[in-house]
Formats: sequence, C-alpha cells, structure tokens
Amino acid sequence: MNFIVSLFKVVIGLIGLLIAVFALTLFAARFADGPWAIITGGSFSSGKLVTEEPDWAFVKEHGEVEFELVASGTSRTTWIAEHEGRIFIPSGYMNSTLGKIWKQWPAQAVEDGRAILRVDDKLYQRQMVRIHEDPALPHVLSEITRKYFPQAPQPMPMSEVTSNNTWVFELVRP
Repeated sequence: MNFIVSLFKVVIGLIGLLIAVFALTLFAARFADGPWAIITGGSFSSGKLVTEEPDWAFVKEHGEVEFELVASGTSRTTWIAEHEGRIFIPSGYMNSTLGKIWKQWPAQAVEDGRAILRVDDKLYQRQMVRIHEDPALPHVLSEITRKYFPQAPQPMPMSEVTSNNTWVFELVRP
C-alpha cells in the first residue's frame, strides 16, 4: 500500500512539474521576439521594415508566416494565401469549443487590425480586414486547400465562411 501512495505522490509531483514548466514557457514566450511555433510570442524586435509593396506571389510556397497584432503586442505563426497580388490569413475552427477558447486573436484583429507581417525576416505594416463577401474568396479558399489540404477532394466550400467557422482576413496597406 505504501508503494502505491508513494507512486501516486510521484505522479502528482510530475504532473505539477509539467504544468509549471508549461505555464513558465507560455509566460516566457510573451517576451520573445515572435512566436515559438504554435505558442504566442511577443512583439517583433528583429527584422527589416520594408516600405515598398512587394509582389506577394512569393508567399505562394511559404507554408507559414508570422504576424503581430500591434494593439496587443502579441505575435503568432499562421497560414497565408495569395490571390492576384492580395494576401489573406485564415482562422478556422471559430465555431468549435476549442477555437472559441484558443483563438482570441481574430476578435482582437476585428477590433484593431493594425498588424505587422514578418516573412523571411522582413516586416510589412498591414491592416487586417475581415472579409465576409468578396469575389476573391472562392479563389482564396481554393488556395488554402491547395497549400494546406492537398489530399482534399475539393476546395474548401464558401459555407465555411458564411457559417462563420472560418474567418478570412485580408492584409492591406494601412
């Protein structure tokens, strides 16, 4: 019986240690120069500010990019889609319980969309604008499917956007 009690104490201690390490990692990441993979990071402190507008076609093959919401001073890693020189960031699972808990940034971006996009250590000042209806949306959803869901039998349907399960933001010059 003492062995079981001792083992239980060790397991509880290890779980507590894991929780403490996880919490410390989340706290430390808030002061980092950008996100750590899926962990939200702090404001960007590195990168070269680019003022001229690039040909955004170069992001077609970038799997992930980083962006910072200026108002919150937080940054994250995200997907990006390009269509006819316009760039878009999607946020899926907005109707799911996990999405509602985990994804606070889309609502923050709607409130104050000032953002900095970091791609290849270059910084681009942007304004994030949520789009509900736009002739480009079916093409953007097709591009998202091509890049991130290549095995899907068909492009992501517009119902993902109209049902508010997927929010799509265009990144425009401020």
